[in-house]
Amino acid sequence: MKLSQRLLSIDAFRAITMLAMIFVNDVSGVSNIPAWIDHVKGNEDGMGFADTVFPAFLFIVGLSIPIAIGKRISRQDSFFSTEWHIIVRSFALIVMGFFHVNLESYSSLAVLPHAVWELLITVAFFMIWLDYPETMNRTRKYAIMGVGVALLLLMALLYEGGSRDDPHGMQPEWWGILGIIGWAYLVCATLFLVAKGKFPLLVAIYGIFLLINILHHGEWFVPHLFLIGDGGSVSLIMGGVVVSSLYLRLMKEGKRSTQMLIFTVIGIGMIAAGFILRPYTAGISKIHSTPAWVLICSGISVLLFNLMIWLVDVKGKMNWFSIIRPAGTSTLTCYLIPYLLYSIFVLVHFHFPAVLSEGIGGILRSLAVAFVVILIAGWLEKKNLRLKI
Repeated sequence: MKLSQRLLSIDAFRAITMLAMIFVNDVSGVSNIPAWIDHVKGNEDGMGFADTVFPAFLFIVGLSIPIAIGKRISRQDSFFSTEWHIIVRSFALIVMGFFHVNLESYSSLAVLPHAVWELLITVAFFMIWLDYPETMNRTRKYAIMGVGVALLLLMALLYEGGSRDDPHGMQPEWWGILGIIGWAYLVCATLFLVAKGKFPLLVAIYGIFLLINILHHGEWFVPHLFLIGDGGSVSLIMGGVVVSSLYLRLMKEGKRSTQMLIFTVIGIGMIAAGFILRPYTAGISKIHSTPAWVLICSGISVLLFNLMIWLVDVKGKMNWFSIIRPAGTSTLTCYLIPYLLYSIFVLVHFHFPAVLSEGIGGILRSLAVAFVVILIAGWLEKKNLRLKI
């Protein structure tokens, strides 16, 4: 398999994960739903369906690195041009994550209503990081991007968070979903580039990250390391890097049947290892990114990726995922569309009826919202309106 080829199984896996992410984000506002659907509280040992979605997305980010960065290595792009590409992508995710985090503590006393601020930062994201056509006039392109940057800076200046007694400006209370992805991608993609994709080195790096995570939560090694933190997020991405690299290696050697078996064993082994470590490393917790959670979710991701390989790469069933395919090809667009929708809902005072805000009705509503968001992303994609970083 050539690195220039797009791996459709990853697109399918990404589309399913994005569908699930939109669903769980929306269903979090629905009452009286089964506990297994929602997130488990931070002080509890366990996980629900919602707790498996974000780690799957991190794993998929890792799956894509050997193909995207490996392609640049194979065509002998310079180290600095490739690293600059990595930095630019990471910076975009970190900036968006930083603004999203500050939405959580936005003050009702601020100059702009919360929904207006949310709407304007999302519009600015589109203006800055839109996938502009190569035929577009550069002056016009950079003018639009410049307006987007100015709008984002203005929103930062107008921001007010906290309470009347304890107001504050924008601050990184945490980095948000996109920010976490950005920092972890920066570390893992850079290390892949430094290692030049050499498989033994990638396995060693993954082992070190996992060991850091285990030592941290086993209270043998307490401090958070710079950029790496407790090792959880980087372990999930690097796990994807290792699995994707192994897949490409096995395909190059023509070992399809062996690959299916190996990935099944790896997935089951990771899940088993997670349960074995569970009593010794603070249980299963997404909030605390414990080793048991990292390994169990990694194992589930390996098994799902293996299933996608069989369905899409082997059986050629990509058409099964055609309705949600935009979630795999315009993923960031899909992620941001709900921010536009929810802010507009607030501004026009739209509320779902009670029957669609609780129980099975609310679950069906959230599923419908997820499909509508993907359909909107697909329509925008056909109009060449999608984000690309």
